[in-house]
This record gives sequence, C-alpha cells and structure tokens, in this order.
Amino acid sequence: MWKDFKQFVLRGNVTDLAIAVIIGAAFTAVVSALVEDLITPLIAAIVGKPTFSQLTFTVHHSIFHYGSFVNAVVTFVIVALVVFFFVLKPLTALMHRMGVLPPEEPPRKPCPECTTEIPEAARRCPQCTAVLVST
Repeated sequence: MWKDFKQFVLRGNVTDLAIAVIIGAAFTAVVSALVEDLITPLIAAIVGKPTFSQLTFTVHHSIFHYGSFVNAVVTFVIVALVVFFFVLKPLTALMHRMGVLPPEEPPRKPCPECTTEIPEAARRCPQCTAVLVST
C-alpha cells in the first residue's frame, strides 16, 4: 500500500499540480496587491469613491448591502483585465516567438461532399477525395 501511495505522490501529474497551486497562490498575491494598491486607488481618484461597500437600499425594513457585491464584481473585472493584458497576452506572444506554441491552425470549412472539416485553402478533400471548386 505504501508503494502505491509513493508512486501516486511522485507521479508527474500530482507534483505538477502541487507546483501549480503554490505558484498560483503566489501569483494571486501579486495580482491582488497590484489591484488593491495601484489600480483601485487610480479608479478612486477618477471616480471619487474608493469603495462601493457603503451602498445600500431598504425594502420593508430589510437593508440590502449591494455595495459589497459591486466591489466584488469590479475587483473581479479588474483582476481579469490585468491577468489578460499583462500576463496572458505577453506570455502567449513570447511563447509563439520562442516556438513553444505551435502556429495557429488555418481556418477550416466543411467539405461539400462528406462534411469533413478541411482547411479553407484545400483543393481536394483528404477524406473523400472530392475535388473542391475554388471560389
């Protein structure tokens, strides 16, 4: 049983997952600090309100604190924008330049005879060998 557990723990997938979780936690701290310390104060300077948490409305003596929800949505959108524009886009471009990622696949179209997906530039279907008319 210990042998199976040792094999499970030392398997590449589990180790890779553990490393990803650790790096993800560290990355989360960096992105959160960026949003809280730089971007949110910038928005507060422009909009005039540093936080929306005080926003409420009342219905039949029940108080709804919708400001916290608005804060959470704004924070999520900001974090998603930061990750997309400052991490994902540059990293993808770098990986394409280094040749780590394969080039993007050309656009595809269905073959009119067998409906197999084929490259748009194809002149003959590799599945049914139908000659395709150029447009």
